[in-house]
Amino acid sequence: MARWEPDAAGRLRAAALDLYVDQGYEQTTVAEIAERAGVTARTFFRHYADKREVLFAGSDVLVARMVEATVTAPADATPLDALGRALDVAAEMFGDGHDHSSRRQRVLHDNPELLERELAKMAMLASALAGALEQRGVAPAAAEMVAEAAITVFRVGFDRWATGPGTLSLQETLHEALAQLRTVVG
Repeated sequence: MARWEPDAAGRLRAAALDLYVDQGYEQTTVAEIAERAGVTARTFFRHYADKREVLFAGSDVLVARMVEATVTAPADATPLDALGRALDVAAEMFGDGHDHSSRRQRVLHDNPELLERELAKMAMLASALAGALEQRGVAPAAAEMVAEAAITVFRVGFDRWATGPGTLSLQETLHEALAQLRTVVG
């Protein structure tokens, strides 16, 4: 019997990404991911609903922390400034994970099903951020527009960072994208 090793969820995430990059998402099975991670398929399903979700682990934590950063922004912060704090929290969470994020972005871009899932997750994040702005007293329509704009900054900035050379940090890239948005909207 194999010796138990900690962090099965992390090993599953790493194994899945390696296999998706090496042989393709469609060609990879849950059994292969579990084998590479040194666990059973049953263990895989204890952590993830399906082979898609292994790429989206932690999204609930990301949403919660970004919402908290928005709600707790200084009272005099504009809605966009409050969401800028949320973007900083997201950048902090991704930290120095440029290589991982770059590989993940390639897998997403190569698989419409995964890209669709990513967009659905971004829509849920936009809705949560709009709710956070409403808690701050922003009118619902305005909260929705600003939250959607911030999610666009996040998606575009994250993609630039992940698919680029990584010379700037994610935070710097998101700040640059937010500054571009401010310039465009005046």
